Amino acid sequence: MNCFYHPTQPAVGQCKYCQRGLCSDCAAIVDDVLACQNRHEDEVHKLEQLTARNLFQSKRVGSVYMRNATFYGLVGVAFAGFGLWQLKWLGLQAALFIALGAFLLYAAIANYLEGRKYK
Repeated sequence: MNCFYHPTQPAVGQCKYCQRGLCSDCAAIVDDVLACQNRHEDEVHKLEQLTARNLFQSKRVGSVYMRNATFYGLVGVAFAGFGLWQLKWLGLQAALFIALGAFLLYAAIANYLEGRKYK
């Protein structure tokens, strides 16, 4: 591949913003990646900042899913346990508690599985 701006020069890499080949005279290093010198340096810097923020947010999202899974699991066990304990006396109401507990346990499992994607 040759430089986009100097077609007779071999390219040393590509601009992260426009993906054009750059020779050593046209390349500028911005945040450890290449950019077109005096053309795309600001855009590449913004892209690198956005990538860093997205990586940070994805780690936070994973921990939120795990916290939700723990909460839903504990509350689901409490509801299901109370429903089973009151099954003799409450009948239909106890079945409602058991169903609600099962739904919360399902939500806990779904949050746990979703949270594993972000690790």
